[in-house]
Amino acid sequence: MKILAWLLLLVALPVRAAVPTPQEVKAAWRSSDTTLLDRHGEILATVRVDMAGRRLGWVALDDISPMLGRAVLQAEDQRFMEHGGIDFQAIGKAAWDNLFGQQRTRGASTITMQLAGLLDPKLAPRSKGRTWARKWDQALAARELEAGWNKRQILEAYLNLASYRGELQGIGAAARNLFGKAPSGLDAGEAAILASLLRAPTAPPRTVAKRACALARELAGELEPRTDCAAIEWEVDAAFARTASAPASAPTGVTPQFVRRLGGAVGSSSGSVVRSTLDASLQRFAVAALRRHLAELAERNVGDGAVIVIDNASGDVLAYVANGGAGEVDGVTALRQAGSTLKPFLYELALERGQLTAASLLDDTPVDIPTVGGLYVPQNYDHQYRDAASVRTSLAGSLNVPAVRTLMLTGLERFHERLRALGITSLTEAPEFYGWSLALGSGDVSLLELAQAYRTLANGGVQDGKRRVLDARASFIVADILSDRAARSTTFGLSNELATGFWSAVKTGTSKDMRDNWCVGFSDRYTVGVWVGNFDGRSMWDVSGVSGAAPAWRDVMDYLHRDRPSRPPAAPPGVVRQTVRFAPAVEPERSEWFVRGTEVALVEMLSPAKRAPRIVYPAADSVIALDPDIPAPLQRVSLRAYGGAGLRWQLDGTDAGPADRGATWAPLAGEHEVKLVGEDGRAVAAARFEVRGAAAPGQLASTFSTSTGGSAIKSSGNGVNSGESER
Repeated sequence: MKILAWLLLLVALPVRAAVPTPQEVKAAWRSSDTTLLDRHGEILATVRVDMAGRRLGWVALDDISPMLGRAVLQAEDQRFMEHGGIDFQAIGKAAWDNLFGQQRTRGASTITMQLAGLLDPKLAPRSKGRTWARKWDQALAARELEAGWNKRQILEAYLNLASYRGELQGIGAAARNLFGKAPSGLDAGEAAILASLLRAPTAPPRTVAKRACALARELAGELEPRTDCAAIEWEVDAAFARTASAPASAPTGVTPQFVRRLGGAVGSSSGSVVRSTLDASLQRFAVAALRRHLAELAERNVGDGAVIVIDNASGDVLAYVANGGAGEVDGVTALRQAGSTLKPFLYELALERGQLTAASLLDDTPVDIPTVGGLYVPQNYDHQYRDAASVRTSLAGSLNVPAVRTLMLTGLERFHERLRALGITSLTEAPEFYGWSLALGSGDVSLLELAQAYRTLANGGVQDGKRRVLDARASFIVADILSDRAARSTTFGLSNELATGFWSAVKTGTSKDMRDNWCVGFSDRYTVGVWVGNFDGRSMWDVSGVSGAAPAWRDVMDYLHRDRPSRPPAAPPGVVRQTVRFAPAVEPERSEWFVRGTEVALVEMLSPAKRAPRIVYPAADSVIALDPDIPAPLQRVSLRAYGGAGLRWQLDGTDAGPADRGATWAPLAGEHEVKLVGEDGRAVAAARFEVRGAAAPGQLASTFSTSTGGSAIKSSGNGVNSGESER
């Protein structure tokens, strides 16, 4: 009697109109993917950006196989076309079954009632079942839907909003992920499986197959003959296996983070279509080139990489390969140690300030720089020193010691400020945090910001076409140096991946311990940046500047200029060309670019006799460690000085020979002082240092020799690592 009264009251209640329209529901539907278009409107990638559920686009009922509609009605609501949202006959039968404890094969909820629960979360069933109050509200909502919607609209919305399996929401995602086809192509067995999943999306495969087989037999008169239960069972297993391993798509190098960021920039969200500045053909080529070279580098413990291509004039990003595979790590924005890629901006600053010219000779001899943490001892990658090298040779050959000396000339704070002005925002610490090693790229940068800085250099020092950051004259000279394969040959040889068949300027860099390898450069139209390494920070094995990132850089640059050459930039006003020679001839005579007013015809290096007296080694406050594995008689420290003519070495008050000749010393543990003294015995230079380690047995005094030779001493810097970033 209570059930009868409940039903009569439900029939008598007026219908309210507070329900969404079919158009509103369809408009509110969002795919979990965002479609990324390239600059020409070509689909570049479909990237999932919403992880709450797997959804594709809304599917019209006409685009859904009729077999699915019949199977769903048979399984869920056989009187769907007859009732007005509430199946009173099913409710009565359900009440009767509950009264006598009989098992029900179908519930009393109609498709319209289930749709009401999908539209309003407050009406959705809970894990503990639905109360009579919730069923009452759901029934009322179903009546309201039937009053404003037709049956086709209700069925279409139900099939699109329902969950089928796991995270699969909507018939589009279910058909594509379970069976690899569009909803229009579903056959009888597949329709029976999907209809069975609606009732219990989390049911095990055997249960789903059993229900689907029974449903297919019920529909045998309406559907195509497909009641082979073994075949349906196989189909269920295959469908579940397909969802367990999502189908792999061709890697695009684009990550969900990139699409979210790009979509956010244009006010888009999941389910949207975003037009980008990327070029689809270039993107595909860059991905393929990077993957090919990563495969070649795999045996050298290189697993990851990233590529970016920027149009110099517009600043449009034409290619953005966040990684070489299908992962979600974004190597374009990840922060990595810059290596030697910051050197061009250091030399530009020195040229701009008139402190150096491209022909200036820099001291390329060992240097120990006292710091708060101990001595900073920069070294060239090949551990060779040239005594003197011009700015052109030092930058093109990526020599480390001249770069550090240049930073000492320009000033650490000024260089740090310049890098920040170029847009390298990751250098957030005070200049002292990075110290003199900033010249060799000790700071962390992203490939994106580094490439943008090189684009500024390519544009003659103008950033984003508006603000001048670098001097046009100095920028031109630095670009010319970076394009000079002859100057580069001192380190890299004449034939390498940096030598393009058209004009280009390029710089490589490798971070400490070979964790990161870079190649960034530009032509007259494009800037290309490449990074290779490992996202987990593992070191690479024997990867140099031209064997790591450079081959991928070269391939991309060649592709960009496959149809047109790149031409060198025109010299800006205030730049002149002058033939210059060197005395002594440390470098060949050449034609060199100068900022007007700084040009010279002769660069003469003072002979050691004319230089101001200076102790080169051992430096003040240095620490020399005796090597316990080398016999004591073979351990020697070389004493080196500039301007030693007419002076003599004095070590701990003992004469050690003339200072204009190399002298070696058999060291003793302890603190020592070395001096350069004149004929009157007065010291013109002095340096205190320390030797650590046990003295050899029977060694009571230091001995000296004027013979030269390699030192067998390990030099440390009070715990400061002297290994530096590679070229």
